[in-house]
Amino acid sequence: MPNVQCTRCGQERAALPFKPFNNEIGERIFAEICQTCWSEWLAQQTMLINHYGLNLQDKDARKFLMENTEKFLFNTGEAEQVDTSKQGTIQW
Repeated sequence: MPNVQCTRCGQERAALPFKPFNNEIGERIFAEICQTCWSEWLAQQTMLINHYGLNLQDKDARKFLMENTEKFLFNTGEAEQVDTSKQGTIQW
């Protein structure tokens, strides 16, 4: 597996084995992001989907995730954060 100089973490690490999306950002992720940072994004993405109850069939939800993908991986802005400080303390 080839290595990539990761744009996000700045380290040389294992590259992704495939392009995650069939578009321009997928090409960029494949060329510039390491497996470690991609895994961190997948965990963050899962939290965002669950926290906001996103329906991925909804165009706006997909747009929200793509914008946050770019912000998270390429530091192009403030990525959405999930407040985990109340985890386990919320009572219904």
